[in-house]
Amino acid sequence: MKELVFEVVQEADGGYTAEAIGESIFTQANSWEELRLHVKEAVQAFYFDSAPPASIRLRQVRDEVLAVA
Repeated sequence: MKELVFEVVQEADGGYTAEAIGESIFTQANSWEELRLHVKEAVQAFYFDSAPPASIRLRQVRDEVLAVA
């Protein structure tokens, strides 16, 4: 696998959650810097007995609802 993509969501409390697309990897953190570290640690743990992906992409998702009227 060349790249593993995580979907990142900023929670209402300011923290972040990250879930891998296509793998059962999930983590959370209070800051973006902490999230980056947690994602790397989670990926290393998940692939402890096999080759990890060459890179990890963090894709931040933002949901916003706009009123039409």
